[in-house]
Amino acid sequence: MKMRIVSLLMLALLAGSLQGCFPVVAAGVGAGMLMAGDRRTSGAYVEDEAIETKAFDRIGKQYKSNVHVNVTSFNRNVLISGEVPSEAVKSEIGKLVRGIENVRNVNNELVAAGVSSLTARSSDSLVTSDVKLRFMQDKRFEANHVKVVTENGTVFLMGIVYRAEANIATEIASTTGGVRRVVRLFEYLD
Repeated sequence: MKMRIVSLLMLALLAGSLQGCFPVVAAGVGAGMLMAGDRRTSGAYVEDEAIETKAFDRIGKQYKSNVHVNVTSFNRNVLISGEVPSEAVKSEIGKLVRGIENVRNVNNELVAAGVSSLTARSSDSLVTSDVKLRFMQDKRFEANHVKVVTENGTVFLMGIVYRAEANIATEIASTTGGVRRVVRLFEYLD
């Protein structure tokens, strides 16, 4: 399966470069590959992108550089993570995101604390990469069925999964170096 995807990607890249339409083809292939194994509908995928864009725009306009906020939408369930100056700001941002069209649920995991350092964010990126790599190496479920977000050593797992897949993903994430805690935000198929 992976070899087939790689072959198709190489073919698409070659064909696109021959036609002078490389950026368009690459973007289309990339989006298609991401959606191919995704259990969300294409409509939900597009809505998730719109929700994230609107949330970042609204938060950025209102709070500028006083906060470090990540917004992740999966099947219209939104995770807000990061650091804000106070519980009041945490609450305000939660309300702001809940007010965005098509949002079904908000998991407000913001913490009232100073903005995290570049070192801490880099560490979180490394943890996310390690968890995703371990998911891909494990053949018991499709890695792209689970979205991984890491904030200050806490790994948030999102996706539309079977309970057995959720348990495997949680086990893998919780035994990955640098992970302090795992929070499951799944929708279950069973």
